[in-house]
Amino acid sequence: KKIKKMEVSYKKITSPLLTFLFISSIFIQCLPYVSSLGVNYGTLGNNLPPPSQVAQFLKDKTIIDKIKIFDVNPDILKAFANTNISVTVTVPNGEIPKLLDIGYAKSYVEANIKPFYPQTKIDVIAVGNEILHWETPEVQNKLVGAMRTLYQALTQSGINTIKVSTPHSLGILLSSNPPSLAKFRPGWDVTILAPMLQFLRETKGPFMVNPYPYFGYNPEQVDFLLFKQNKGVFDKFSRRTYSDMFDVLLDAVFMSMKRLGYDDVDIVAAETGWPSFGESFEPQCTVDNAASYNGGLVRKIVSGIGSPLMPHRKIETYLFGLFNENTKPGSNAERNFGLFRPDFTPVYNIGIMKGQQLLPIPQPSKPLPQPALPQPQPRGPIPVAKPGPIVPAQPAPRLPAQPGPKPVGPMGKKFCMPKPQATDAQLQASLDWACTNQGVDCGPVQAGGPCFNPNTVRSHAAYVMNSYYQIKGKNDFNCDFSGSAAIVFADPSYGTCKYLS
Repeated sequence: KKIKKMEVSYKKITSPLLTFLFISSIFIQCLPYVSSLGVNYGTLGNNLPPPSQVAQFLKDKTIIDKIKIFDVNPDILKAFANTNISVTVTVPNGEIPKLLDIGYAKSYVEANIKPFYPQTKIDVIAVGNEILHWETPEVQNKLVGAMRTLYQALTQSGINTIKVSTPHSLGILLSSNPPSLAKFRPGWDVTILAPMLQFLRETKGPFMVNPYPYFGYNPEQVDFLLFKQNKGVFDKFSRRTYSDMFDVLLDAVFMSMKRLGYDDVDIVAAETGWPSFGESFEPQCTVDNAASYNGGLVRKIVSGIGSPLMPHRKIETYLFGLFNENTKPGSNAERNFGLFRPDFTPVYNIGIMKGQQLLPIPQPSKPLPQPALPQPQPRGPIPVAKPGPIVPAQPAPRLPAQPGPKPVGPMGKKFCMPKPQATDAQLQASLDWACTNQGVDCGPVQAGGPCFNPNTVRSHAAYVMNSYYQIKGKNDFNCDFSGSAAIVFADPSYGTCKYLS
């Protein structure tokens, strides 16, 4: 009967135009799902091209149709007028307390948004960057209020198409291993994230996160991190198999939102990327690795396949970043996240230039039960370095952990050690912070303690950094200390000084 009805319906299409539309609709449904692809446009360089050239290049030469900037730079906003490229702008962290006042919020909109809108397609205003990771509890507690007030100021100014959100590092997660059991950190979950998600639901805004598999680099799991063929990792609770770390991180965010009842809110991957060059202690920073990660990511986003827990769901994604930025603080890796050099030549080919061929989508791996997922590192690069860890429960991991080529400690144990280039001032700041109300026993590095000698800042900081890392859960992002620490596999214990493991 069903077949007969279909035949009758088809015969009714007698007009050539209707026949064309009918066939076209079937053809379109068979085409690959296409998602928007964005890029973070950072400007920490003294050799970067002017915004007008950047806008023309992206419009004419690439498939990138969205950018995200870390300020409200008027030159950039003017340059992207009438390009049909969407722009996410960022309100500086320091503006958050002032935005609670509706008068100030309206004046901010008048000065920074209205002169450029709608000629420039501003679609999201990000209120600060990783506030829960960097700022004090006082600022954190004002974040949702500032977002609501700014949105109110937009609507009162006659603007109802711009969303308001804020990007988070994945330090907001208490756990992500396995993703089916992930949850937000207690305290933030109910007091800040739930009200924020409620606001985003009401205004149809996105929940923005910065997933960086790069910061969880482990040489033994490199294929899993880089979208290469691998056996996959099985989550026994959700009965899903994961073939890449990016999906693990996204599904961990999704499940954390679901536990609060907000899994209907859209997720945006606001920053993710892989550097193409680094220091000698950053062996994972190669052109091949960067091309593999970003190329695999573009392939995934353009295909629209979603993730194991969010099949076929559109995940708007912003690669980090557009250019190599030669004045950015930190190691060489921080200055080499770019897809392009300042002269617009690509650092590597990943299929984002118009007319280029995307790499074929890899066949899914067969399920292979494994006891646990690799620990992800949820931190991405940010535009401005900070002097020390701010969030009490978790130092802000700006730079990646640096493991050696093979685990040499017993059973592959990890330790947190100062980086060779870390200064005594950096290490002293981290030492003072960790020994103050962080639950670290600093007695062993005090006079008479087993780790007091050698009596140097570096030696004392090494013991204390590692102690903090171990007691806080051995997450890679707990060994950062503003880029001055790194993961090692060799046990640094000596004499009577025994390091926790």
